[in-house]
Amino acid sequence: MSAPTRRIVTGHASDGRSVVLSDMPVLHVRHVPAARFDEVWASGPAPEPLEAEPVGEPTSAGSRIGAAAGGSVIRVIEFDGSGGPSPMHRTRTLDYGIVLEGEVVLLLSDSQVTLGPGDVVIQRGTDHAWQNRSGKPAKMAFVLIDAAFGKELAALIGEAEITA
Repeated sequence: MSAPTRRIVTGHASDGRSVVLSDMPVLHVRHVPAARFDEVWASGPAPEPLEAEPVGEPTSAGSRIGAAAGGSVIRVIEFDGSGGPSPMHRTRTLDYGIVLEGEVVLLLSDSQVTLGPGDVVIQRGTDHAWQNRSGKPAKMAFVLIDAAFGKELAALIGEAEITA
């Protein structure tokens, strides 16, 4: 696997100038079979308060599957290429997934889609899994935004099937 994701955080000096507050690898990394999760940033309920400097480390809660209520998460996942799929899962989020490197397969209930560099998937709370069958590492960036299922869809899929 490659080095953890580099995170550059900007903010404001006491006179209002734009400055770099930190430039370092992400602080929270979670290893799971066949993948590594780099938690880049997490926000609470929108609108996010913008202060000169962030109050505390936004990923201090560690890795979570979905986003906080009203919030968002950005993470980078590196799939090692060993071929095993992730578990099927569904989150109460609207996700933007961007393939940065390599090739991954999005597995849905009854179909699959192969994605390559530059492809973007809009994941709308569907049951899904990921698989890297290429034998080479692949990397994706994900932005997860808290969402709510409509009443009809929630009744159809059932709360028990929702991971987070």
